[in-house]
Amino acid sequence: MRFNFVSIAFAAGMAFAANPDNTTFQARPVGEYPHRQTSEKITIAVEQFVTDEQSKDAFGKANPWRSGILPVLVVVQNDSPNALRVDRLRFVYLLPDRRRIESTPAAELKFLRGAKQPSNNPMPSLGGIKLGKNNKNPLAAWEIEGRAFTAKMVPPGQSASGFVYFQTPTTSEAASMYICGLVNATSGNELYYFEIPLSGK
Repeated sequence: MRFNFVSIAFAAGMAFAANPDNTTFQARPVGEYPHRQTSEKITIAVEQFVTDEQSKDAFGKANPWRSGILPVLVVVQNDSPNALRVDRLRFVYLLPDRRRIESTPAAELKFLRGAKQPSNNPMPSLGGIKLGKNNKNPLAAWEIEGRAFTAKMVPPGQSASGFVYFQTPTTSEAASMYICGLVNATSGNELYYFEIPLSGK
């Protein structure tokens, strides 16, 4: 037990040290999100973060949407009697025409260069400015990876949350989130997939 306590304390200290602005972000209870689905006493909610107002608490000034990356908050609530493995989750953004956009690992986003503004938020031309050694990549901000969904297990009665990211320059209210890979940690059986519409309730 001592090892576990020390490990948790060390991880918490590292997370605090990696947060230079001491900002906080707390996901709301799963029932407060309009876009959610429940199956086998497991509820998953999703929310797109697009506007600066939405993104301020989670990402500060580093709004990923302004760099062509769509962040989607995922909240998993486990009200089943068994622990839930979530380390193999797969996230897909489904457009209305059923085109599929796989999520991009948060750790890879900082290596993307020259990402463009979303097409529905045009900006004036600045003469072909390119990112160089002295240009800070907004996708390298600590919040991007620090707020990502990284949970491995969700015990009974508990929840886990975090962001997943998609390389898409546009969004649609008619889109949906496809999530699979949930595993009952007791039986080892994979649960049914979730497909959550991003409009309506």
